[in-house]
Amino acid sequence: MSLSIIIPVHNEIKQLKVTIKKLLTLKKKINFEIIFIDDFSFDGSYEMIKKFQKKTNLIKVFKNPKKGLGSAIETGIKKSKKIYTCIFMCDLSDDINDIIKYYNTVKKNKKLDAVLGTRFSKDSKVTNYPFLKLFLNRLANNIIKLIFFSDYNDFTNAFKIYKKKTLIKLLPIVSENFNVFIEIPLKIVTRNYFYKIISINWSGRKIGVSKFKIKEMSSMYLFTLFYCLFEKILLNKKRR
Repeated sequence: MSLSIIIPVHNEIKQLKVTIKKLLTLKKKINFEIIFIDDFSFDGSYEMIKKFQKKTNLIKVFKNPKKGLGSAIETGIKKSKKIYTCIFMCDLSDDINDIIKYYNTVKKNKKLDAVLGTRFSKDSKVTNYPFLKLFLNRLANNIIKLIFFSDYNDFTNAFKIYKKKTLIKLLPIVSENFNVFIEIPLKIVTRNYFYKIISINWSGRKIGVSKFKIKEMSSMYLFTLFYCLFEKILLNKKRR
């Protein structure tokens, strides 16, 4: 059992030290590597990660060849060397203890292609979520759930774990921004891969400002939604 933790980074110099130190506390509990993909930062983020890289062989950093989260995630997938891949955001909004939870879940059932965490189950704890974003999140996720007849209710969160071999089959990634985080789990669901849903925790970031812009992202989410829906229709026709 081994895990690659992929973290896209864009101007996170104030956050990086805290995130890296927290993640390194996991080294006694799981076999992992941390892969940072620098997405055209100009605040010294790349240079800071390089300094940490010299101190431990658990950290690797690569520059994104094409600006955007979609390219960053695809680059991270291709650079990862472990059996499983976890996408984790640098802002530490997600609970690192849930990485262990994911790890133990796939360890118990190696047939799983993905473990999809939800922040919205009875066992989840969510704090400091801005009301408007929370409202739009629940609206969007429930619409997606209905359209795709899915039992999952948190497509938009990045933090999930996948079998690397499965992720390779999902490439190429067509989404360029935060919409990549609905593209990957939607492909898991529509292509009938084997997944499990578990509860996870979430809290609003404490350092820096979120880079998610609601107005800018609405059209991108719609693009990915229609792309995956069209793919699902085509797949269903082929199966008949």
